[in-house]
Amino acid sequence: MSQSKLHPEYLRQKALQDAYLVRKNKKTDFYNGIYDRWENPVLTRESIPLSWRFDLNPETNPHFMERLGVNAVFNSGAIKLNGKYYLVARIEGNDRKSFFGVAESDSPVEGFHFWEKPILLPDTCPEETNVYDMRLTQHEDGWIYGVFCSESKDKNDPDLSAAVAEAGIVRTKDLKTWERLDNLKTLRSPQQRNVVLHPEFVDGKYAFYTRPMDGFIETGSGGGIGFGLCDDITHAVIDEEKIISKRIYHTLTESKNGAGAVPIRGKKCWINIAHGVRNTAAGLRYVLYVFGTDLNDPSKVIAEPSGVFLVPLGKERVGDVSNVVFTNGAIARENGEVYIYGMHISPYEKGNIFNKDPLRVRKLLLHKSEINKLAGQIKMKGYTLMPLKVYFKGSLVKVEIGLARGKKLYDKRQDIAKKDAKREAERDFKIRNLG
Repeated sequence: MSQSKLHPEYLRQKALQDAYLVRKNKKTDFYNGIYDRWENPVLTRESIPLSWRFDLNPETNPHFMERLGVNAVFNSGAIKLNGKYYLVARIEGNDRKSFFGVAESDSPVEGFHFWEKPILLPDTCPEETNVYDMRLTQHEDGWIYGVFCSESKDKNDPDLSAAVAEAGIVRTKDLKTWERLDNLKTLRSPQQRNVVLHPEFVDGKYAFYTRPMDGFIETGSGGGIGFGLCDDITHAVIDEEKIISKRIYHTLTESKNGAGAVPIRGKKCWINIAHGVRNTAAGLRYVLYVFGTDLNDPSKVIAEPSGVFLVPLGKERVGDVSNVVFTNGAIARENGEVYIYGMHISPYEKGNIFNKDPLRVRKLLLHKSEINKLAGQIKMKGYTLMPLKVYFKGSLVKVEIGLARGKKLYDKRQDIAKKDAKREAERDFKIRNLG
């Protein structure tokens, strides 16, 4: 639609929104030595494209009335791809129905813009009444998975507020086209909420962090954050759920707790950021806490600090739902450098005490754009970087690197079979010649 045909109020609102979206963010004075707080939220209802909210045609909408009211934008899954930051946000309309939209930025703290259109999920669950709180997992199988709450009316309860919560699963390669998979089934838990997919295989299986629940709101006998395995993510079924972070009386997890961000692989453990809820005189209070699990066995907790990680402060004590901090995603920021490990360079034979360790870690000099491109390819496709050759160019030592992917099991079996056949042929040849 040409500018001349746009409603004058749209042009005024667009100018206000453009200024809002490019505003600079800055750190607050808050300090505890652990994390920084920033003044502005990165996404709000003011970030929603005006074309979603309004009919821009002055002939069909002469008074520029809002057609799709948005109540709030919150609980975003987060991921970094090719040097950019992406949020898949829960967008709640004034009718209490939620949907998902993708926002991107070059910075993790400002400048997020929604894509032109929201996410269109395949409508494969006719009984589903609402979807929300998507966690994004960049899995080693090459897919990006989104696990979210799939809500439907409880047909077995006459109470109109009674509902059933399940874990819906979708996957994508580009955050644009989404494939809907079967909802997760947990054979020993009636309902599920706050389900997170682990980014790596565990014992060759897909691993989920679950939250067993007896009811839609109250966990009942559910004992905390569970851990379970399934063979096929397209038809995910979990039998046994092992509780790894318990609900405990008179603690921040007294009422309930649930997995939050996808675990981050640290140097010593998987870092899990979760939420805990307790009941107070002012109602339910949501806080964040952290625990660490074994790198080789994510079902084994090896570190569990007793205190909180993040609590609601200031404006977070009020609002649509008050006294809540919640997480759906976290991104580990790399330092933007590339190093080569295990490369042996023999010391100068006529050197002295200043000779370096022949196996020392060496930094590779790459442009930021090159690093971002390689990092994105590694994460998206499950590749790794391998040095191919070393050579001189003028006064510089150059290293040629390539993207490599480990062999699939069937490839390994084929290679083993070929080697066995070759050995058999060589053995037969020797026997014939000796005879």
